Amino acid sequence: MTDTFPPAQRLAAEALGTGLLVATVVGSGIMADKLAGGNVALALLGNTIPTGAILAVLILGLGPISGAHFNPAVSLVMGLNRALPWPEVGSYTVAQIVGGCLGTLVAHGMFDLPLLQFAATARTGPAQWFAEFVATFGLLVTILTVVRFRIEAIPYAVGLYITAAYWFTASTSFANPAVTIARALTNTFAGIAPGNVPMFIVAQVLGALGAMALMQWLLSSVRTPSKSGAMAGE
Repeated sequence: MTDTFPPAQRLAAEALGTGLLVATVVGSGIMADKLAGGNVALALLGNTIPTGAILAVLILGLGPISGAHFNPAVSLVMGLNRALPWPEVGSYTVAQIVGGCLGTLVAHGMFDLPLLQFAATARTGPAQWFAEFVATFGLLVTILTVVRFRIEAIPYAVGLYITAAYWFTASTSFANPAVTIARALTNTFAGIAPGNVPMFIVAQVLGALGAMALMQWLLSSVRTPSKSGAMAGE
């Protein structure tokens, strides 16, 4: 279905979707932090629910246009699996990063914060990196299996997976290089110090590739469905 839309419209959909996703992540983090009264668990819950919900909405709405990746790790795997033309992997990635960074600015504007800022929150160390590997691995396992067996359930499966992964991973499941870069530009609840971004991205890419390798074997006897619907990620 995405083949019926010109490249410019597909890229715009990827930028828009990633931007709205990041605006939700950052904005709900700011709101939750304000209202939680110092209770970090409650603030995280207030950050989690909107993120899972907006993912389902964005995939439902924009999936037919671009495939609703919103995530360079997802686009990379789709390119390697020949579900996305390889030249478009790079353009999708650029659109996602630009859209995500604009989403951070939108969140700051809504809460009357300085538009340009850098995060000070340290998120680093082997446990955090491993958590990002696991978070992205699980996200791609979810996408690659559900798109094979229940493609119509992708929006809900991805939203629910990210909702769960916020809580079972030590890193709170960034699982998305574009979102990680965008979250380095906010010194709020959702932020990550810029110096910690590269290792998060390395872990995310390795997790995505690990999931792809495993799923190629696990699903090797399953007939590939026709192209349709959305394949998305946080």
